[in-house]
Amino acid sequence: MPEYRVTLKSSAEKEFLRLPDPVSVRIFPRIKALATNPRPQGCKKLKGGRDEWRIRVGDYRVIYTVDDEEKIVKVTRIAHRREVYS
Repeated sequence: MPEYRVTLKSSAEKEFLRLPDPVSVRIFPRIKALATNPRPQGCKKLKGGRDEWRIRVGDYRVIYTVDDEEKIVKVTRIAHRREVYS
């Protein structure tokens, strides 16, 4: 049973829907897995003011925040690596 509830910001949901099918098929299970382990092996905490994390899926990045008190993982961006940090 998942410990965390995974939500997508509306803009992240739009980004996900615009991805090519082969990429979205690879990304979806990784996002779903954040419910059981919000900080999987290979994730990195992003530098800066906000408590953001990222996971790599090929050339794409999933940026998200983790609220341990509320048990919520909120995906904020899903984009190609050259676009995600801008």
